[in-house]
Amino acid sequence: MIHQTHLQFDAHLSRQKPESIRNRATACPFCVRDSLEDILAEQGTIVLLKNKFPVLQDTFQTVLIETDQCESDLWEYDRDHLLALIRFGVEQWMAMEASGAYRSVIFYKNHGPLSGGSLRHPHMQIVGLKHMDYRATVTLDQFEGAVIDAKPGVELNISTKPRVGFFEWNVILRDREQLDAWAVYIQLTVDYMMNHFNKNCTSYNLFFYELDGALYAKIVPRFPTSPLYVGYGLPQVPQNLGDHVQAMQERYFG
Repeated sequence: MIHQTHLQFDAHLSRQKPESIRNRATACPFCVRDSLEDILAEQGTIVLLKNKFPVLQDTFQTVLIETDQCESDLWEYDRDHLLALIRFGVEQWMAMEASGAYRSVIFYKNHGPLSGGSLRHPHMQIVGLKHMDYRATVTLDQFEGAVIDAKPGVELNISTKPRVGFFEWNVILRDREQLDAWAVYIQLTVDYMMNHFNKNCTSYNLFFYELDGALYAKIVPRFPTSPLYVGYGLPQVPQNLGDHVQAMQERYFG
């Protein structure tokens, strides 16, 4: 069995990808529904298709188009669409995991110019890794944090042991029957992050994990990465986490 420690990235293919986050004149390939190819599953305006630019070698890359509204995003969806999207995404993610074709499957979202994404249209990605297990680099303490709100089987917190450093929000689902509550916590966190957290925050990532039967979501505002983490792998923890716990409690749960 092949065990890889690094993904191989096809830089030549990457140069062919359209970019519409900074270059707003670029035609959006996800806006023309009739032109979409290799559709794997769909539900209303939600579409899962093969990635036209599979830049990661030894993987199976798919794109989950979240909506037909190009200028929209996760925090703006009405409740019905939000719940349908998260249910659909988790179902497709778990189906790829259950197929046995991959060592692991990653499910994530990029939004904004500092997120690592290239298209503005709201979308997520589900990627089957043939030779790598993402869980090898993940520890449960990275999801520990100051609790903002909790219900039976689901918890929202802000990391006290972040993976990369500074601000990372976690939403933990221990009871799959509470998937809708999990989805709402995710949406509220993205709303806070993009509209109330920091006026300079234009980008975020949303990462999903399955660990020991529980589902985890980590929502990370993106700024230039700390040189201490880039050079030494040293995460930093801000001293004002409590301010944001209180602000979110007052805004959403007061």
